[in-house]
Amino acid sequence: MDASSPLASASVRRSIAIVGAGAAGLMAAIFAARLGADVVLLERTADGGRKILISGGGRCNILPARLEETRFVTDSSPNTLRKIVRTWPLAEQIDFFNDELGLSLVEETESAKLFPASNRARDVRDGLIALATRDGVRFRGGTRVTGVRPLAPHRWRVTLEDESSLDVDAVILASGGLSVPKTGSDGFGLQLARKLGHTIHKTYPALTPLTSASPAYTELAGVSLAVTLTAESAERSARASGGFLFTHRGYSGPAVLDVSHVAVRSRAHDTEPARLTVRWSALSADDWLRALRRSGNRSVVGVLREAIPDRLASVLLWTAGIDPTGTIAELRREERTTLIEILTSGALPWSGDEGYARAEVTGGGVALAEIDPRTMQSRLHRNLFLCGELLDAFGPIGGYNFLWAWATGRAAGIGAAHANE
Repeated sequence: MDASSPLASASVRRSIAIVGAGAAGLMAAIFAARLGADVVLLERTADGGRKILISGGGRCNILPARLEETRFVTDSSPNTLRKIVRTWPLAEQIDFFNDELGLSLVEETESAKLFPASNRARDVRDGLIALATRDGVRFRGGTRVTGVRPLAPHRWRVTLEDESSLDVDAVILASGGLSVPKTGSDGFGLQLARKLGHTIHKTYPALTPLTSASPAYTELAGVSLAVTLTAESAERSARASGGFLFTHRGYSGPAVLDVSHVAVRSRAHDTEPARLTVRWSALSADDWLRALRRSGNRSVVGVLREAIPDRLASVLLWTAGIDPTGTIAELRREERTTLIEILTSGALPWSGDEGYARAEVTGGGVALAEIDPRTMQSRLHRNLFLCGELLDAFGPIGGYNFLWAWATGRAAGIGAAHANE
């Protein structure tokens, strides 16, 4: 996959080693090489970009159609996070994929997500690798980095598993976090950052399915619908609307993943687990009250089935202690109140989570205060740059985490190429 750069004849070229060929690493490589740097991309897997390949069910949700900066989660400064996101605006990222990779992006209207028109994640991954190679990046797959350390003056040595080493002008750490380890993520970059003195905010699986031991709900495996889900703990809260799926182990779907970090962190840090509540349809409490009042002689289950799946309606009525075959007119006031509460803010029992194995991203990571938000250069070490999932930030389902990877990777690549200017 090696290729000669058209700038190879330049008398002085900055040498840059990038550790990790995922979304952030590939973008860093492209922009560093375009500025004339001699770039080597070191990747432990044979081909790189494996999270790109599995994203969006193999379709790759490249970007959100619209960006809401407040939806990112971080334990660092939200202001610093916003500065980083704004280094490469959404509109410019869209233009990059359209113009540079030749990928027409199509919006999935109901979810406000952008996908390649081909619906093939491989087109995204392969396109990025091809672009990097065309710009002169040297790709070294199947290469395991074992260490990174500074050399005087302001150079770096990267050691490899075969005991060889590379001495370079700059290093970009883009090796990902701990999520989906089958793609090659093992947290090694976080270990390197910690050894180099960086503060690592406690990591945790984010955007991960939740588990439940409730037999009533596990029997609903396969049932899906749109809900509004709220998670509240002693320290934090989150709310999300979107798809919800009952699984054999618990719950998944975008709404669940987007609030899962509150539940996950409550197990580790709080004295009480987070409380999860659900509005099972688009109807508010007042909407349900009106619907029930005008349906006097109809069966209770028949009215519920107009808004939620049959099997779920039966379970919710069982939870409320209401005879599903009875009519609305036969409901006592207390029963009606209980039913509406369950339909609009009912408790969702949960017992755990699927962890990093199923997590879309890693929460926590390198403190943003220790990174220059314009260049992604470490504030502790000159010519060391960090990007992507290593950093303390993640966004919701819907292309936000790729947007973060593209933006931080590009900033790191440009920053590393320009570091001595």
